[in-house]
Amino acid sequence: MSNLKEIFSNLLINYTTNSSLINELWDEVEKNYSGKKRHYHTLLHLENLLTKLTEVKSEIQNWESILFTLFYHDIIYTALKSDNEENSALLAEKRMQQLSVSNDIIERCKNQILATKSHSKSTDSDTNYFTDADLSVLGQPWEIYSLYYKNVRKEYAIYPDFIYNTGRKKVIQHFLSMNSIYKTDYFYNQFEKVAKENLMKELSYL
Repeated sequence: MSNLKEIFSNLLINYTTNSSLINELWDEVEKNYSGKKRHYHTLLHLENLLTKLTEVKSEIQNWESILFTLFYHDIIYTALKSDNEENSALLAEKRMQQLSVSNDIIERCKNQILATKSHSKSTDSDTNYFTDADLSVLGQPWEIYSLYYKNVRKEYAIYPDFIYNTGRKKVIQHFLSMNSIYKTDYFYNQFEKVAKENLMKELSYL
């Protein structure tokens, strides 16, 4: 995960020369995404997301904002809570204020994090690229997709199947009810068809 740390550090160098602060904030990111109860929302998820976002970097208008969103969008993740996105956005705001990041970037980041709650289409193209990249796992080959949904299930291990399956069905049906899961042509053309096939296949198992 050294590449993630290097990217995070290079991002923060734009705002502070305090290496102790940079290391402290990275340690927080690393610790949260490496929690024992995390199986999908991990540092590997950040790496995969970064790979997908880098593919469309030339289309991104504010790359720094996207990077802050990347590192903080799942920093708070508790299976028992339904306000993880809100709490992640609040922590991101707090940390960026520590770094004296501009209010514009802070607001962009917060809005992008909150957008991952519903993955609805945004009027902001950067947000659409981010949420599309976040959902790119849905359109992967079945072997990768099945590992994803099994790892998500592990994160909700506290719930018995009859409770978890009901909630999971609602999530899947939410995506299938959308006119399109992906909001940008780049991700739609690559993943839409397979994503819907994968979701319908998983739904048949629940």
